[in-house]
Amino acid sequence: MSKPELLDFSATWCGPCKMQKPFLEKVKEELGDKVDVKVIDVDQNQALASKYGIQAVPTLIILKDGNPVKRFTGVTTAGVLIEELKKVL
Repeated sequence: MSKPELLDFSATWCGPCKMQKPFLEKVKEELGDKVDVKVIDVDQNQALASKYGIQAVPTLIILKDGNPVKRFTGVTTAGVLIEELKKVL
C-alpha cells in the first residue's frame, strides 16, 4: 500500500500560492513521512496540470493509491488538509 500524496498545483507568479506554502510546511511537520507532499508548478508541468483538469491555482489534490480522493481550490489551511489526509492514512 502506497503513501497518500498531497499535490499542490501552484505557480511562481501566484500570490495565494505563496500563502499556501506555510500550510504545507505545517502538514509536513505534523504528518512527516506518512504523506508525500509535492509542489507542482503548472507552468512547468502543463501535461500533469491538464491530466488533473487544473483551472485555478492553488489547487490541492489528495491521492490515495494514485487516485484522487479529495480536491481543494484556493488557499486551504493546514488543519483542513491534515484532517482529510488522516482519513486516508
